[in-house]
Amino acid sequence: MSFELNVVSNTPLTPLNDVEEVCLIFLNQIGYFPKGYEPHTDASTIKESIPYRLFAECLLARMDKGWLVEDLATELGTTKATVYRHINKLKGFDIIEDVPVERDGTKKKGYRIRYGDLSKAWNFTEAHVDMAMKSYRQTADHLQSLASAKKSSKRK
Repeated sequence: MSFELNVVSNTPLTPLNDVEEVCLIFLNQIGYFPKGYEPHTDASTIKESIPYRLFAECLLARMDKGWLVEDLATELGTTKATVYRHINKLKGFDIIEDVPVERDGTKKKGYRIRYGDLSKAWNFTEAHVDMAMKSYRQTADHLQSLASAKKSSKRK
């Protein structure tokens, strides 16, 4: 698993009622957009950018739908390579999943918000953060123990 969530202290966005504003701030908070991100296309704002539109207009707006990469590329007016780049970033957060999508009698790999529900998907993300934090704690405790042992052996 690749995990890149940018964990910082943030105030919940619950007082805000504009879904686009909450989505944009949330995606910034979790590190989906690199710090200082500027759209690389003809988009003049982040809300017009491919990564934002991929998440907000496609995946979030239709959480029940499994999206094929070629459908996303067509919807967003971009290349499949660009879609894959942003899909992989979202997969790194564990909030999207692979789902089978039938097209012309053939099953293909599609993508959607995990469980078709962002709140449930985020529970999955939180579980991975908790496991990572426990591992960091164990490593910090172990490092402290090793450093203390080394210090006491030098005194002898």
